[in-house]
Amino acid sequence: MLLVGLTGGIGAGKSTVAALLASHGAVILDADQVARDVVEPDQPAFHALVKEFGPEIVGADGRLDRAVVAAKAFATPEGKAALDAITHPAIHAEFGKRMTEAPSDAIVVMDVPLLVESGNAAERGYEVVIVVEAPEHLRLDRLEDRGLERSDAESRMRAQATDEQRREVATHLIDNGADHADLQVQVDTLWADLQARHAAKT
Repeated sequence: MLLVGLTGGIGAGKSTVAALLASHGAVILDADQVARDVVEPDQPAFHALVKEFGPEIVGADGRLDRAVVAAKAFATPEGKAALDAITHPAIHAEFGKRMTEAPSDAIVVMDVPLLVESGNAAERGYEVVIVVEAPEHLRLDRLEDRGLERSDAESRMRAQATDEQRREVATHLIDNGADHADLQVQVDTLWADLQARHAAKT
């Protein structure tokens, strides 16, 4: 197995690169999806969050009302610490479970938006780190197209790592500032490198 970290700033097009890698045969583990899955109503973390923050965090559909959870958890440092103490171990355990379920000869790409912000990439076992970049103005345009106010998009970008910080951990940089055909060529080249690294391990 080759363990690959994939990251990039909001609006850079990381999900598009993940989809292209999946089309080549990579196993994609999406951190955002895992974070959502571990707080579904049938999961222990759901019940722990309700116990910690109260039944009012449950919406009419029986699932967590994420806005209410955020309002409560981020109101105090203690609330944020409690949220992290419940969700982070659950997310880590689920990632581990899904990794063990992947074929032993797979190239596993972990799609982690906050890979740089969350600590040392090498310590987390990533053998390769892919960073997707795009010019800021283009990222803002994409986020506006998704329905985000430009000022909100700008504040979210400022809260994340800088391009320079991401480049420091990058094994590969993918420039998603041109058209899809250009991106496809870059990912094809990237995939060939990942295959070569994987073959060198076996």
